[in-house]
Amino acid sequence: MSKKEAAQAEKKEKQPKPEAAAEEVKSEAPAEPSEPDKAESEKLREELNKEHDQYLRLAAEYDNFRKRSQREKDGIYQDAVADTAKKFLPVYDNLDRALRNDTADEAYKKGVEMTMAELKKILAAMGIEVFGAAGESFDPQRHNAVMHVEDESLGENVIVEVFQNGFAMGEKVIRFAMVKVAN
Repeated sequence: MSKKEAAQAEKKEKQPKPEAAAEEVKSEAPAEPSEPDKAESEKLREELNKEHDQYLRLAAEYDNFRKRSQREKDGIYQDAVADTAKKFLPVYDNLDRALRNDTADEAYKKGVEMTMAELKKILAAMGIEVFGAAGESFDPQRHNAVMHVEDESLGENVIVEVFQNGFAMGEKVIRFAMVKVAN
């Protein structure tokens, strides 16, 4: 027999048999825990509950932080789009004035109409809507009344004339419409 085989045989002899090990464990375990063990167990349980509560609070705080950060990122994007669109509104106003004026050159008029149509298409793609047409109901959250007229033929708080169109992106007003209101 080689030295290796002899060493393995010794190890096998020294290892306790599974049945004997189970009997030793059973005989070593006390049937009923003593009072100091119960107190220590209760203390450890309370400490574990405290640590678990702190963990849950930290997890909830992190989740709230993550959601708040996402809302802020979304808000920053919407604000950036609104600010960019706001810079193009004078161009919209100038094109609108050019379309309202009569011109003898049909090619010029056609070019302005095409430019205005393209600008409206781009604003619509960005989620920006134009509001403030004559005949609409006046809404102080969206309209800025710069003039008032008494006219019995028109209803209460009806927009009579629009001096400057308003623009909104969803619920956010980018620019209030400047209007003349009846009654």
